[in-house]
Amino acid sequence: MNVCMVGYGMMGVWHSEALQGKGAVLHTLVGRRPEAAAEFARRYGYRKWTLSLEEALADPAVDIVILATPSEQHEAQAIACLEAGKHTLIEIPIAMSLAGAERVVAAGERSGKIYGLSHPMRFRREREALRARVAAGEERIRHIAGRFFIKRLVNIGATGYRRSWTDNILWHHFCHFVDLGLYLFDGAPVRRVQSHYGPCHPQTGIPMECVVLVETEADQTLLVHGSYHATWRLYDKLIVTDRETYLFDILAGTLRTEAGTVAIESEQANAERIIDDFLAAVRDARPPRASGPSVLPAMRILQEVQDAWDARFGVRDLPGRPVHRDSA
Repeated sequence: MNVCMVGYGMMGVWHSEALQGKGAVLHTLVGRRPEAAAEFARRYGYRKWTLSLEEALADPAVDIVILATPSEQHEAQAIACLEAGKHTLIEIPIAMSLAGAERVVAAGERSGKIYGLSHPMRFRREREALRARVAAGEERIRHIAGRFFIKRLVNIGATGYRRSWTDNILWHHFCHFVDLGLYLFDGAPVRRVQSHYGPCHPQTGIPMECVVLVETEADQTLLVHGSYHATWRLYDKLIVTDRETYLFDILAGTLRTEAGTVAIESEQANAERIIDDFLAAVRDARPPRASGPSVLPAMRILQEVQDAWDARFGVRDLPGRPVHRDSA
């Protein structure tokens, strides 16, 4: 299978490294700047590089496209890839609105191709035993809490380089946690969503704080809170069940339970599972673990929070999230 990678930031690096030795051919790299694209293609062994996604999609040799691009580009690029007849793996989030997500899903269903999302929290192997016990009725999740705190007054990403695009705390970072909560709640209907999504910061032009509380009809709760103002980083998840408490500290790489603290896989090692699952899905002609339709419930929650913000502050273009034609 010939793979086209679009983007060469952190996830472009991780996905390229994960593809090594998987029986896939690193065929085409699509970049933004010629020097950087040429250097990345050389480093990871891509057969060719281009600055044009359209050119890459016109190549019949390309079987799979992986979109490791800025969040605001995912919707249009995913639809273009699917309409070009390519299997497509999309970095989180699928789009920056519920309507956009639904457009991608519609394009995916029309295409008949395998398409899915890079939702890494679904793939953590240290949660597999818990999911099995919950499915068997042996353990019941009562509460999930997620925290994401980072300093983003200067637009520098995880690689340490200044970004050409602006991130979004709700549609990107909270998408991880909200999707995980709904995934672990396994279809329990949502009773209520409450939120606080802060005003735009005068320096960055984006909301810098967010809190989302989700209640299910099964009396389970999901609380996600975070800030781009924090002077030091926090990135963790707490899961409370009727028999245990699990604290996943992603930055420290640890899981703490009543029995003690153990090491867990790194984020990059976990991300390799996404690639393994997607390649297997293409080979086996099956939906991947994070299929397009399966992420729509989380997108509905995010849209409800965005709608409340729009009602308070007015619908407007934000850096990293331009207003789409149907978002008003």
